[in-house]
Amino acid sequence: MTTTLKIDFVSDVSCPWCIIGLRGLEEGLDRASDVVRGEIVFQPFELNPGMPPEGQNIVEHVAQKYGSSQAQAAESRKMIGEKAAGVGFTIALSEDSRIYNTFDAHRLLHWARESGHQKALKVALFEAYFTHGLDPSDAEVLAAAAEKAGLEPAAAREVLASGRYAQAVRDAERLWQSRGISAVPAVVIEDKYLISGGQPPEAFEKALRSIAADLAEP
Repeated sequence: MTTTLKIDFVSDVSCPWCIIGLRGLEEGLDRASDVVRGEIVFQPFELNPGMPPEGQNIVEHVAQKYGSSQAQAAESRKMIGEKAAGVGFTIALSEDSRIYNTFDAHRLLHWARESGHQKALKVALFEAYFTHGLDPSDAEVLAAAAEKAGLEPAAAREVLASGRYAQAVRDAERLWQSRGISAVPAVVIEDKYLISGGQPPEAFEKALRSIAADLAEP
C-alpha cells in the first residue's frame, strides 16, 4: 500500500540548486514508489526580491551578496553545472550571465497551478533561464515558457499584463517565511517534515521511506 504525500516545493526559478533538488526529489519518489507517491505543489520564494528590471551581472551579484571572488564564482558555477548534468539538466551559466527579478514568473506559476500545468511551466522556466540564458522577467520569455508547458500564450500575457495573483504570491511568500523558510529549495512534506537543499536522489529516497514509515505508525 502506498501513501500519498502532499509535497510543497518552495523555490525560485533563478536558483540552480532548486532544479537539482527537483530532479533529486523526482528520482527519489520513483525509487520509493513502492511506499509513497507525491503530489508536488510549487511555492514561491524570491532570492532577490529587490532586483531591478535590468537585472545584475552574476559575478557582480555573488561578489556583493556572498563576498565571492571571480575565481570562486567560476569554480562554483562549474561545480553546479556538473551537479546539474548528473541529474540530466543543463546549466549553462557564464561570467556574462545575469540575475533577474522573478516575481512575474511566480505569478504565472500560481496561475498554471489552476490547470495542472504548474510543473511543466516550472521546468520550462528553469530551462529558459539556466539552459538558454533568457530573462525570466520578460513577458515574452514567460509567454513562450507557458506555451511550451501547454498553456495558451495569449492567456499568459493577459495574466502578466493584468497584475493578477500578485497578492496571492506575496501572501504565500510571507506564509513560508513565517514558517522559518529562509533558503531554497525547501521541501515540506505533509506540513510537517522538512528536507532542505538540492539533495541527491538517494537522500530523498531515504527521507521519503522514513516519512512513510512514520506516518504509517498508529
